[in-house]
Amino acid sequence: MEIGVIGFGRFGEFLTGHLSKDCRVYVYGRSDKSDKIKEKNAVPASLEEVCKKDVVVLAVPISEFEKVLVQIKDILKENSTVIDVCSVKEYPVKLMNEILPKKTQILATHPLFGPDSVKDSLDGKKVVICRVNVLDTMYNKIKDYLKKKNLIILEITPEEHDKEIAKSLLLTHFIGRALIDLKKSNLDIDTEGYKNLLRILNTAKNDTLQLFEDMNHYNKYAKNVREDFIRSINDINKELEK
Repeated sequence: MEIGVIGFGRFGEFLTGHLSKDCRVYVYGRSDKSDKIKEKNAVPASLEEVCKKDVVVLAVPISEFEKVLVQIKDILKENSTVIDVCSVKEYPVKLMNEILPKKTQILATHPLFGPDSVKDSLDGKKVVICRVNVLDTMYNKIKDYLKKKNLIILEITPEEHDKEIAKSLLLTHFIGRALIDLKKSNLDIDTEGYKNLLRILNTAKNDTLQLFEDMNHYNKYAKNVREDFIRSINDINKELEK
């Protein structure tokens, strides 16, 4: 299969490296990273070339998502399948339904892993897939591919995804950003719990601030989760001050 990938940031590069083991991958990015793309056994390509593939994967920042859809809507191959990998789901699904041609097949996904949690094997890692508008033939083909990679497939709705991810990924990154702000680091006198906190810090630190802000801004459940957490911390602190 030939696959087009739009976006060659941190996750786009990671994704290209894995897809190119099994498929012919064509990559378009805003800046010229031809050498890095070739290192991943992929082909540097123009936006038009990428959009002529049967499957096009959008690995772009959430805040850039709408702009990219507008750029590609008139140059996509008819009946192509567009897949996103955003860490929120309701927002990109809404945009894809509104902007892309009616004949475009749409699959929303969120791989629950990345460069920090995966080195070589994807065994046992989870991927969320939300079936928006995909024919059975393509849907089953994609699912079979994911199963062959020994991935755990979670078939849920965009709403279910965003509610759950606000409690897991977004809360974890919120704590991690607070630890970064507090300048926490390794200590000689530490505990396993403290080491786990530093692992959270490192995960948050390796992802961009833009990703952190986008995840919170475009997930409508994020604010309530943050506020509940802050309220709980304040309540615990008041108890200690008695």
